[in-house]
This record gives sequence, C-alpha cells and structure tokens, in this order.
Amino acid sequence: MFASLAVSSAAIFIAELGDKSQLMALAFTARYRPWQVLLGITLATTLVHAVSVGLGVTLGAALPGELVSLVAGLAFLGFAAWTLRGDALSDQDNRRARWGGPALLVVTLAFMLAELGDKTMLATVTLATQHNWLGTWIGSTLGMVLADALAIGIGLLVGKHVPKKAVQYGAAALFAVFGGWLVFEALQQL
Repeated sequence: MFASLAVSSAAIFIAELGDKSQLMALAFTARYRPWQVLLGITLATTLVHAVSVGLGVTLGAALPGELVSLVAGLAFLGFAAWTLRGDALSDQDNRRARWGGPALLVVTLAFMLAELGDKTMLATVTLATQHNWLGTWIGSTLGMVLADALAIGIGLLVGKHVPKKAVQYGAAALFAVFGGWLVFEALQQL
C-alpha cells in the first residue's frame, strides 16, 4: 500500500502543477478564506478520486466528459461574472463564513465539476488499475491537495502586494478563460 500511496502522490502532484485546478485555487484564494478553499479542494478531491479509484478498480475506464465539461465551463463563466460583481458581506454572511457556508459549497462544487474527466482523474483511474486502491486513493488525494495548497500560498503572497481590484479582475479573467476553454472543448467533442 505504501508504494501505491507514494507513486500516486508524486504522479498526481506533478500532473497538477500548472493545471487549471491550481489556477482555480489561486483565483478562489482571492475571493475566500484560504482554509475554506483548501477544505473545499480536499472534500472535492476526496470524492472525485474515490470515484476515480472505483472506476479504475471496477471498470478500468473513465467517464465520458463532454457534458461534464460543458456544465463546468458554464459554471466557470458564472463564477467569472460573480467575481466581477463582488460581494458585500452582511452580518449573516460573516456568521456563515466562520464555518465556510456558501464559500465552502462553491469551492467544493467547482472543483468537483472541474476534476470530473480531468487529467488527474484519468491518471487516478489508470493508477488504480495497477496499484492498491486505498493507497492510490489516499496518495492521489494528497498529491492534488498539496499542489493546490501551493497555489493557495502563492495566492496569499500575491494578494498582499497587488491591489484588490487587480486581483478581482485577474480572478474573473481566469474563471472566464477556463469557462470558455471548457465550453469550447465540450462543443468540439459533441
């Protein structure tokens, strides 16, 4: 099990470097508290990679991703518009933010949609066909969370030195680019 954990952690960490998930983590860090982003990523990754490992063990093939990519792309375009609009926190929003509330839900759902059919999901499916399922699940989840935590750290450093409006516009642009990219890919495959 240790070998499959180590191989999966390293493979997924490397696959995740420069991936859209890291850029999403960076963008979400500009919007939400870092712990909310990291927890959302962890929840989404744990679930998606459990599905991936299940597919790898039982089917040995990935889910078709055209429709998922289209829905994810549209969601990203919505996140871009939402980011541009900005938020004003009410007292109720501040109370919800203490436990994560909508931010945790948004980040978790966004990462789940983005990862379905993504290269890290397919890599996890492939690893699960050849390695221990539990080690693959834990390792792939750990590798992805570590890579995205790196992006969160970068987001925190950048956020301290860049004006808030520039970060807001940059995050909206990233969401729009990824949304357009996912919609374009999905429409090409349909």
